[in-house]
Amino acid sequence: MLGSLSYGQTILDGAYIKEHVRTKKVVPYPPVREADVLWSKRIWRTIDLRQKINIPLYYPITPLKGRLSLFDVIKQSIMVDGSLTAYSPGPTFQDDEFTTPLSPEEIKGVFITIDTSFTEDIDTGDFVEVIQEVELESSSITQYNIKEVWYFDKQTSTIQVRIIGVAPMKEYYSEEGLFMGYQPIFWLYYPECRYVFVNYESFNPQNDAQRISYDDLFSKRIFDSYIIKEENVYDRPINNYAQGIDALLESERIKKEIFNWEHDLWSY
Repeated sequence: MLGSLSYGQTILDGAYIKEHVRTKKVVPYPPVREADVLWSKRIWRTIDLRQKINIPLYYPITPLKGRLSLFDVIKQSIMVDGSLTAYSPGPTFQDDEFTTPLSPEEIKGVFITIDTSFTEDIDTGDFVEVIQEVELESSSITQYNIKEVWYFDKQTSTIQVRIIGVAPMKEYYSEEGLFMGYQPIFWLYYPECRYVFVNYESFNPQNDAQRISYDDLFSKRIFDSYIIKEENVYDRPINNYAQGIDALLESERIKKEIFNWEHDLWSY
């Protein structure tokens, strides 16, 4: 087993070498014909990383050996590896159709911002301008939006779901420091993300020997979320016509509608 370690390394931090996740391959989706889809509904959801079940997506804030947070995986894959393509959310942050890939300069502007401050010169007493680059940290991303399609496949007589896109959400504040809400910093095409997520492990609080990949986490729906929009003729999200508890009730109504559609197909 020690032969699998890198050259010159004789310390194994554990009882065995973890190779399962890093060598996994993506399980392809089964083919679906349009003629076999009797019903479908497009849904947008928000995953709040402050929810307990979603914590494995948020931590570790500081990268550990062999484990990264989901946002650090995304950042590394875009900035270093170039294995993922980031798409612009548009000037109004409403474009989720993967139409405009971000240029290298735009990507750098997303992850690195310029902060200007003034500090007093200890020799002259004058205030001098200090410019420094501030990197977007994993701790700043506390929400993700996902875009998905639910459909009924008559060949298998089952309701299926396919995630289409993932968007990290960043908090935005006014010049006065007032919280203005969340906006997507970019969109990622999830079928492309699968080939990256499948080789990065997510923490399993129940069994450290059976960690799963981020692709497994999404595919097996091991996360909590709430619906923020369903496809509609007005193309409007729920918060455009419902607020507070009414928005949560509308989200549950849409969720129950999908469940009932499948449940009502069968007689017991």
